[in-house]
Amino acid sequence: MKYIDINEKSLQELNELLKEKKVLLFELKAKLKTMQLTNTSELKVCTKDIARIQTAITAAKAN
Repeated sequence: MKYIDINEKSLQELNELLKEKKVLLFELKAKLKTMQLTNTSELKVCTKDIARIQTAITAAKAN
């Protein structure tokens, strides 16, 4: 997910997307603990996506 794609969304869409990504991160961490996660790089990608979304939310609130 690129920041350019996120930056065009409204504040409400960003909050919904953030909630979805946080749930996904929780599920990935649970799979990691139970040894069901085969691709551990998904955790890093999901964390970075959350950071990008939070940055876009902060930028949208500043405007």
